[in-house]
Amino acid sequence: MKASELRELGADELEQRIREKAKELADMRLKHKSGAVVEKPVRMRGMRREIARMKTVQTQQRRAK
Repeated sequence: MKASELRELGADELEQRIREKAKELADMRLKHKSGAVVEKPVRMRGMRREIARMKTVQTQQRRAK
């Protein structure tokens, strides 16, 4: 998602999406470290960046209040 799309979300929905992505990333990391075949390991980088983008928008929303 783009940052502009994330800014349109409410604080609760944004928090929920961050938790979901973080859990998905943790599961993927665990699978990767255990030696199982991860379909697209490059996707982990994109997920990390997406979580960071969401957290940045979340911080901006908090400071705007």
